[in-house]
Amino acid sequence: MAITIITNAVIINEGKTFNGCVAIEEDRFIYIGETMPEYTDAFIIDAEGKYLIPGVIDGQVHFRDPGVTHKADMESESKAAVAGGVTSYIDMPNSRPNVLNHQVWQAKNALAATKSLANYDFYMGLNNDNVDALLDTDTTGYSCLSDDGLYFAGPGNLLADSEETLDKIFSKSKNIIAIHAEIEGIIHENEQKFKAEYGEDVPVKFHPIIRSEEACVKATERAIRLAKKHNARLHVLHLTTAKEAAMFRNDIPLEEKRITTEASVHHLWFNDSDYEEKGTLIKWNPAIKTEQDRLGLIAAINDDRIDIITTDHAPHTLEEKQNTYFKAMSGGPFVQHSLVAMIELHQQGYLTLEKIVEKMCHNPALLYGFKDRGYIRHGYKADFTLVDMDSPWTVSKDNILYKCGWSPVEGQTFRAQVKQTYVNGHKVFDNGEFDTSKKGEQLELLPWEERTYVKNA
Repeated sequence: MAITIITNAVIINEGKTFNGCVAIEEDRFIYIGETMPEYTDAFIIDAEGKYLIPGVIDGQVHFRDPGVTHKADMESESKAAVAGGVTSYIDMPNSRPNVLNHQVWQAKNALAATKSLANYDFYMGLNNDNVDALLDTDTTGYSCLSDDGLYFAGPGNLLADSEETLDKIFSKSKNIIAIHAEIEGIIHENEQKFKAEYGEDVPVKFHPIIRSEEACVKATERAIRLAKKHNARLHVLHLTTAKEAAMFRNDIPLEEKRITTEASVHHLWFNDSDYEEKGTLIKWNPAIKTEQDRLGLIAAINDDRIDIITTDHAPHTLEEKQNTYFKAMSGGPFVQHSLVAMIELHQQGYLTLEKIVEKMCHNPALLYGFKDRGYIRHGYKADFTLVDMDSPWTVSKDNILYKCGWSPVEGQTFRAQVKQTYVNGHKVFDNGEFDTSKKGEQLELLPWEERTYVKNA
C-alpha cells in the first residue's frame, strides 16, 4: 500500500511542539520527525502550518444507541465526533437495554462495527441488579465498570450512595470502577425544599444548589476512603467542585495512581451565571457550579490532580430539554466542539496546548489501557487530526452535526477549526466532507498484566 507523508505540520506530542512530518503506511505511523523521510512514490500532503495532534479519546459519551435513537445514534454522533477531532470514544452503559451482561456488551460492539466512523469501546454497567453476578465473573476483558447513567432507571443505583455496596465492589474487583459521585439522599432533600416553594417551576439557577457541592463532596470523600481501604482502582467521573479536585494526588505519575478523576468540557466552559441565558440547555448532572469551581478544575488540570478531559456527551431533543425544571432532561451534546473549546481556553491563557493533548489524547489511552492509541509514535495506529489555529467560525444550526440538532455553544465563535481527521490512517473528515467507506475499530485493550494500574498496584 502507498505511503502517505504529511509535511509542514506543527506537531504536538508527548509534551513537545515541533515543526515536522509524519508518514503513514496502511493504518499505522511509520515515521515521525523534523525532516522529510525518503520513500519511493509516497503521496505527500502539505499541512501548511496546521497543528497535527493525536486523535482525541473521549472517555465518556452517551451515544444512545441502541434503544434511544430518537436522540442520537452511533452513526450521527461518531460523525460529529470525527468532525471535532475525536477519533475514539467510550460509551456509557445506559443505552437500552442497559449494558449489564456480556451478551448485551457484545451486541453493542457488533452494532458499532457497522455504524461508527470513530473507534469505540463500551463500559460494562454495574448496579444493584447485577453487582453480585458481575463480581463473580472475570471482568478483565472490559476497560471499565460503571454505574453512570444507570441511576435514571430508578433510585438506589448510584454506587456512591451505598457504603456497603461500594465496600463490596472494591473488595472484589481489580478493574477500574468509574462512579457518578453524588449522594441521592442530599439531592432528594434539596428537591423537596425547592418543590415546596416553587412547585414544578423551580428556576434552573437553583440546579447547582439542589445537586449541591455537599452532595458531590461527600460522595467523593466516601468513595476515595473505601477505595484506599482496599487499594482498589477508582475513577471519579465528571468532577465539578474545587473541593473535590483538592482530594486527588499529583505527587505521583498517572501510571502509579490507584484513584483518578476527570473533568468534562462543559464544567470548564460554563459557570452558574450562564443559567440565566442558557436555562435548562445547560442542565447537567452533576451540575455546573460556580466560577470558583470552574477555575479550580482548570487549576487541577494544570497541576495534574485531574487526569483526563471528557465530554459526558449526552444529547436530548430540544423538546426534552426545554421544559420545567423537574421534567427537563439532564445532559447535552458536546463531542463535536470539545477540542475547539479547549483550544479556545488555551487561547484565553488558561492551558497550554501540550496539557490539552496530554489530558484528551495521551492520558485516556494510558488510564484505560488501550493498545497503540493516544500518541503519535512509530507503530501506533494513525489516529490524528489537523487543526487550523486561526480559522474563526461560529457554531450554528447549519454546521451542528448532532442528531438532536442543537448545541449549548450555539452562537459561539471559535478561533480554531478542525480541518482533517484520520482514523486508523483513513481520512474520514476533510473540510466538511466525510468519507464513510471505512468504519472505526473496537479499541484493543492491553493484556491485563500490562495495564499500568495493574503493573503498579
